[in-house]
Amino acid sequence: MSKSTIVVMQGDQTGQELLDEALRVLAPDVIRLDLDFETFDLSLETRRATKNAVIHEAAERVKQTGLGIKAATITPGDRDDVGSPNALLRELIGAQVILRTGRRIPSVRPVGGVHAPIAVVRMAVQDAYGAKEWREGEGLDEVAWSTRKLSRRTCRAVAEFSFMYARRVGAKVFGGPKYTVSPVYEGIFKEELDTAHERYPDVRYEPQLIDATYALLLETTGEPLVIPALNRDGDTLSDLVLKLYGTIAGAESVILSMDEEKDFQVKTVLTEAPHGTAPSLEGKNIANPMAMVLAGGALLRYVGSPQGANASRAIYEAVFEAVYDGVKTTDLGGSATTSEYIDEVIRRVRSKLEVWEALG
Repeated sequence: MSKSTIVVMQGDQTGQELLDEALRVLAPDVIRLDLDFETFDLSLETRRATKNAVIHEAAERVKQTGLGIKAATITPGDRDDVGSPNALLRELIGAQVILRTGRRIPSVRPVGGVHAPIAVVRMAVQDAYGAKEWREGEGLDEVAWSTRKLSRRTCRAVAEFSFMYARRVGAKVFGGPKYTVSPVYEGIFKEELDTAHERYPDVRYEPQLIDATYALLLETTGEPLVIPALNRDGDTLSDLVLKLYGTIAGAESVILSMDEEKDFQVKTVLTEAPHGTAPSLEGKNIANPMAMVLAGGALLRYVGSPQGANASRAIYEAVFEAVYDGVKTTDLGGSATTSEYIDEVIRRVRSKLEVWEALG
């Protein structure tokens, strides 16, 4: 079997430091899987120097290999600067879905009654992001305008993945758009969700308006949920969901493009941590690397081999078992440094794979 190639996208500040630590876990002598790594420098300095050409090069390679992992990067505030690399990457690789799953972190007390995992399936493109904006008038008569768009193709991809994923993990599809206020614009998404349910009648489906979804999340008990959401709704919702479990640093972000000609099977995967570059933590070796390590573990699920699946499972278990046994960074109430935590995860991954091999 030919080796899989992972496109590694370097970033900025603490984001890059955490990527370096996560790549230690993906070393062949740790995961027993021989991979090729191709690196692209997506730091702010290089993006400016190449006028974002490096992003186009990295995106093209991800489309060819199907696998990519990215560090957190700086998005400059000046609209005349290089802009958001994330938005451009998603557009270039044809991304349709961003999957972020909140789950309990051992020894970390969640908010309210959340117990089972909650996955937010967010549109990766369109909606409020990339909308055309302008203003007209002056003084108090000035009016701001925005033109958003939703394609049925993107809505269908998100709806299909939501029900496919809910079936796989035994969850209920919950929530949805505010179609009562916007029956034409947001209604197209609701139509696709309802139609997807007809294709997946065995999957529980409880549509809710987005505002009710926020409120009901604070009352949820132990039922696993999959929440499909528009791009902007999913952006804010996923941050809330992850914080319900204690920290945004405890979960990975998985960006997917699907092949509609092959029953929406996953075609391209790009994983990352959902948090930012944390400049105040740079160089201190205290940042929580869980999300970045889990991003690596998530990517291995799509390598397409039993070895990849085993390595992915070993990483997920090691990440949470280490925290359960008290090896955790200061943000979770522990005293381990970033590198000490990674050392412990590596030790556990190696141990698991050795034992599993011995057991056949």
